[in-house]
Amino acid sequence: MPARFFPADPARLHLVLMLMLTFSTGVIDAVGYLGLDRVFTANMTGNVVILGMALMGGDNLPVLGPVVALAGFMAGALVAGRTLRIIKSGWTHRTTGLLAGVGAVMAVVAVALLSGVTPRNNEPLTVAITGALAIAMGVQAATARHLNVKDVSTVVVTSTITGLAADSRLGAGTHPFWGRRLAAVGLIMAGAALGTVLLQIHIGLGVLMTALITLFVAAVGWNAVTRQEAVAPAPAAEPASQLTKGA
Repeated sequence: MPARFFPADPARLHLVLMLMLTFSTGVIDAVGYLGLDRVFTANMTGNVVILGMALMGGDNLPVLGPVVALAGFMAGALVAGRTLRIIKSGWTHRTTGLLAGVGAVMAVVAVALLSGVTPRNNEPLTVAITGALAIAMGVQAATARHLNVKDVSTVVVTSTITGLAADSRLGAGTHPFWGRRLAAVGLIMAGAALGTVLLQIHIGLGVLMTALITLFVAAVGWNAVTRQEAVAPAPAAEPASQLTKGA
């Protein structure tokens, strides 16, 4: 793993990795909205809005897809939260395992799509793919939340844009973390643009891109935590006098 290309400081490394996942979120949401009947598999705010309009008969909007995506996303987040509940914030082997699982699910879906599985005009298949991707993105989002990288949630940028404007020189004037906020907004937009381009070639390419990015992030994080464990000082041995007293 080319560790020299990534920051040695854990906080900076986590920021870089979360920004990469933010980019991949833009890719998968473009695939979901444009290729899976106007459904977001990562941005649940969009699904809630679509569902509200659809329930009122707005422009033949889908109902089942957003409901499945919401349920799947919450299920994935629940699994990640349960897995990480006793683990302190930061990267651990459980974090690696969860993100590797996300990448594996994405890879399986991508291979199926690239092998000829076509969700268009096949509602059960579209819903199944939507559910699988939403579960994976729920796990990813909850894992990113556990890492607690300020202003980078990987799946939503509304609060990021709010902070960027409210804390700017024309607003509160404090402008903390403006660089990462701007990067998060730009990367999710760039990811959506790339996802749209890939979708014009094949629906599976965007999913494959997301899988590769997620697996790469998991591998870099695993490598970093493994190196930290290797250089961590061993626990001090108990003095011989205390051992004698306890005998």
